[in-house]
Amino acid sequence: MLEEERQHISHRAVNVGLVANIFLSLVKTAVGIVSSSHALLADGINSTSDVVYYVAVKIFIRVAHEPPDREHPYGHRQAETIAALVVGSFVITTAAAIFWNAMETAFNILAGHQEWAGISIMALLVALFSIGLKVFLTVWTSRAGDRTGNAAVAALASDHRNDILASTAAAIGIFLGRIGLPWFDPLAGALVALLVLKTGIEILRDSAADLMDTVPGQALEQQIRRELSGIEEIRELHEIHAHRFGPSFVINLTIALDGDMTMKRADRISERIRAILYNRMDYVLKVYVHYHAFSEADVKG
Repeated sequence: MLEEERQHISHRAVNVGLVANIFLSLVKTAVGIVSSSHALLADGINSTSDVVYYVAVKIFIRVAHEPPDREHPYGHRQAETIAALVVGSFVITTAAAIFWNAMETAFNILAGHQEWAGISIMALLVALFSIGLKVFLTVWTSRAGDRTGNAAVAALASDHRNDILASTAAAIGIFLGRIGLPWFDPLAGALVALLVLKTGIEILRDSAADLMDTVPGQALEQQIRRELSGIEEIRELHEIHAHRFGPSFVINLTIALDGDMTMKRADRISERIRAILYNRMDYVLKVYVHYHAFSEADVKG
């Protein structure tokens, strides 16, 4: 995929999600207040926080597509992972606020310290509409994340999926509140918070792993060995290291070649290795090949 196309798909995913969340945050918060639904209000607060970090993601994605410079020879693609980190942090903060408010409300209702005004049917309809919209956005944004390999877009897709669960919990709580079980509405808000928290932790874990250069070790190593298995001149491929730059990998290989081989021929083999990995593997940004003379120690190692 061309970088220009990748950037266009990423920006479109963010923009569509931003517009949808602005609309949902206004509708759910307003209806939640008017209808006295704590579950829908909690879901509206969740959507409002989505708007804030969508703006942050837009900024980071724009930075990520800046061209390489002297201080960043591999470009700025790590900004995408930082954007995912921002998303995860906002999600966890939102979850804590929603959970605290919901549990306090549930306690007050059960203890008789707060009167129950009832919930209008409009709150239930808004929650159901939110579920349908988020199902669409989850599928659509997930496909965009898969196509681009953009960590920030993938994080937004996870957040859309989380919103489906949150709105479903809100809808159930609203329904039970309408049939005479008022404490279920704020308890549904608390459940929403726990679902939001789980997604936030997962996003933070994945983005932190990217920043710490965690790569799919065995899968990546097996793929590299498989792609290079046809090069008979490689006597031993015993060091494979890789780290991420955004969605891309920088790969470092150490190989052992015949000790009688000329450096010119060894360089040609290195170029062949690089060409194979560039052409057959996705998101390979750079390949470094280090070689030395084969010895019995390579076999024993």
